[in-house]
Amino acid sequence: FRSTRAATFGRRSMYLRFRPTFLPLIVLATHSPGFAQQNDVPLQRDIYMDVERNAAKLDARIHSGLKPLIESRADLTNVMGHRVDSSRYYYWVTEKIFKEHLFIVDEGEFHLTVDPLIHVEYGYDPGDRTAYSDTNQYVVNTRGFWIAGNITKKISFQTMFHENLAVVQQYLFLGALENGVLPGQGRVKFRSGRKLDFGWSQANLSYSPTAWLNIQFGHGKHFVGHGYRSILLSDNALNTPYLQFSVLPTNKRWQYTTWHNKLMHGVTKYDRLPTGESSEVLYYWMRGRSNHLSVDLGRAQIGLFESTMFETIDEDGVKPFDPLELNPVIGVNTLVNGFGKADKNLVGLDLRVKATNKAYVYGQFATDGPERYAWQAGVRVFDLVRKDLNVQLEYNTATPFMYMGSPARQAYMHAGQAMAHPLGTAFNEVVGIVDVGFGRYWLQGKVNVANFQRGMDPVYNDGTSLNEPDVEVPSPEGPVAFDLFNLDVNASYLINPNTNLRFVIGCSRRDLPRNVDNLQSTYIYVALRTSLFNRYYDI
Repeated sequence: FRSTRAATFGRRSMYLRFRPTFLPLIVLATHSPGFAQQNDVPLQRDIYMDVERNAAKLDARIHSGLKPLIESRADLTNVMGHRVDSSRYYYWVTEKIFKEHLFIVDEGEFHLTVDPLIHVEYGYDPGDRTAYSDTNQYVVNTRGFWIAGNITKKISFQTMFHENLAVVQQYLFLGALENGVLPGQGRVKFRSGRKLDFGWSQANLSYSPTAWLNIQFGHGKHFVGHGYRSILLSDNALNTPYLQFSVLPTNKRWQYTTWHNKLMHGVTKYDRLPTGESSEVLYYWMRGRSNHLSVDLGRAQIGLFESTMFETIDEDGVKPFDPLELNPVIGVNTLVNGFGKADKNLVGLDLRVKATNKAYVYGQFATDGPERYAWQAGVRVFDLVRKDLNVQLEYNTATPFMYMGSPARQAYMHAGQAMAHPLGTAFNEVVGIVDVGFGRYWLQGKVNVANFQRGMDPVYNDGTSLNEPDVEVPSPEGPVAFDLFNLDVNASYLINPNTNLRFVIGCSRRDLPRNVDNLQSTYIYVALRTSLFNRYYDI
């Protein structure tokens, strides 16, 4: 070893020298695009920025209206985690930190990667010192892992787990206190008054017996549309168990996906079944069926979406099984059940029209009954003026009573979180996002300006809360309108693209005029985190 060190101390010599000390299956090699098989591309905006850029090309026929995309159905060219990195890092330690997965097993048609997941964050809010807390310093400590693999070209699997301890800003803490969950992550336990303890996991097994059919069984999220938000189905709520079937013919003109999942309205003590005194009695739950049809017309891609949430439990107990829960044909459940019944139906469409190879406009429309609707309109441009200067502008709105259910536990929500837009119902919102990249350095500015309505008297119902039954009881003065402003500016350095490991420093501002101080926030933070899912704290 010493005789060859001066001339060949690069990666190759280290690999040859130490390979006998490892198990024969462990290889120090970069995760190659050739390994892209049937796993889902992690549902995270940083990663999908490149996926959407490739799908925006005029000659591309990629159905990106339903996410997560399966790797074999996406163009992974230059996508984070699949980029070809020819840089020399000289030492195996630096290769592991900046370029590779931590562990790689590669033996014939079996491929496996294992990575740690972390989120260490420290934040400071100069204005947060109230009855909620005796401090204005906030922390996040996350530990977890991510395992992904392929067994032949037909079977893929992945699993990840996060265990978290956090002290968060007051508006997030108060929301968790009310709903029992932190947005998009997990049911929280409260320690020492203000410390949140929560964990969550996701996993799936993906099997494609033929090139045109994919079958998945897992625990995760779906997202419908091309925007930052979705008014059809978003990844705002917690993971759900699901069984999914998806068909994509060889000409890729259309894609049809249907999945069955299990949902629950909330995770507070009021959402538990009246079947005992135990603190772990089951929550009210329901079965869901979702169908999505995407049709590619060249520059335009149109998607049709239907979601049905079947009332599984009523006052008399568990209801008989409804055969329509197994119906995979889009539109049939809504035609049979209609709107306004205990079985909640929502239908809508999403649209993307390509303007150039680097830009498209998009929109959505959703309804769950007469005079109740939501819609979205947006534009997205990649590489504006210079490479890696990306801009997105979006508008979202929903009328009062949209997404509400009767009874209230049949509303379009899961585990205390809205399944569409995080503001729930009765809102208007404008979102603007600018991303600028300089190699591994990135700058991002995001602003959300919203107006939403809320009822102040529980005696009345103006259609402004998903926790109220879908029965109108108008208040004399009407609901109160609130203006919400969220701004986040951050700079980051991408350390390892395989797990989106970044060092981030930034500042966010939440402003809710004419409200108490603990609903406002000026948050300065620094973090080291692996980001494989979206966090929606701009609420």
